[in-house]
Amino acid sequence: MTVHETPVDVWLPIPADEIDGLPEPGVSGLNYLFWDGGPDLPGDPANCAFYVVPYMKGEKIAVRPLSGMSRVRVVQTLSAGIDHVTPGIGSLPSGVRLCNAKGVHEASTAELTLALILASLRGIPGFVRGQDAEEWRSGFYPALADKTVLIVGYGSIGAAIEDRLTPFECARVVRVARSPRMGEHGPVHALDDLPELLPQADVVVLSTPLTPQTRHLADAAFLGRMKDGALLVNVARGPVVDTEALLKEVEAGRITAALDVTDPEPLPAGHPLWHAPGVLVTPHVGGSTSAFMPRAKRLLAAQLTRFAAGEEPVNVVLTT
Repeated sequence: MTVHETPVDVWLPIPADEIDGLPEPGVSGLNYLFWDGGPDLPGDPANCAFYVVPYMKGEKIAVRPLSGMSRVRVVQTLSAGIDHVTPGIGSLPSGVRLCNAKGVHEASTAELTLALILASLRGIPGFVRGQDAEEWRSGFYPALADKTVLIVGYGSIGAAIEDRLTPFECARVVRVARSPRMGEHGPVHALDDLPELLPQADVVVLSTPLTPQTRHLADAAFLGRMKDGALLVNVARGPVVDTEALLKEVEAGRITAALDVTDPEPLPAGHPLWHAPGVLVTPHVGGSTSAFMPRAKRLLAAQLTRFAAGEEPVNVVLTT
């Protein structure tokens, strides 16, 4: 990959003067333009060589300029998933690198995953409601200790979740990814093994990307294989779970759920998930923490430094 000899545009959703370590525009030949998804584009898409997708603005905004980006060489997301960009990839020229934000969200998403597990098992939502009602809701509640946790989607976020589970004395952590392999902490099973593994798990964590293979992965059959009283935690994407199938299970009281992502999303007022028994909902905040911006800026500075030097970017997940 080489940078154009004439200046080329870089579209950033963060003002360039707020990112330390960017290549100097006068020396590198990079012209930084700010666009966070507003109605007016910052320049001609045909002049954009490096496009950083606005964060958490949705598919419509993410793909809006892609059809005009005839000279783009890198499309960089600031999310771990790329599903909001892939619908527009067909309009891009060949050889474009699509990069994700590996290294930005692992810590924050893993933190929230543990928070959701602990809050759900230990009954924290009920305690908050009890405090509001001035009710003393004592009793015995499930612990994370001695539980078997199944992580479905064992990439960098899945591994970060396991790292944080280690001090909690779980009986076992079972790992599942698209393909089987030997991981740093032990064997990683294939998705095809889920029917055998699901009945063994007390907690099932979904941290997989949204792909055609994983859309509605947690369908009626999947949920039906989970043991009575098990907890489903979704920090992946809402459509990984079949919402109607989940509602049937939680309304029957057979399993519980903690959802940072939903389908539909945002969850509209009046949707039955809001008040379904045993369901804890958070508004897609797995990566939206104080850790995001410094890590995102470091990633962009490193990627653009490589780009200016004619080197390959990191975190390439797809090449058109």
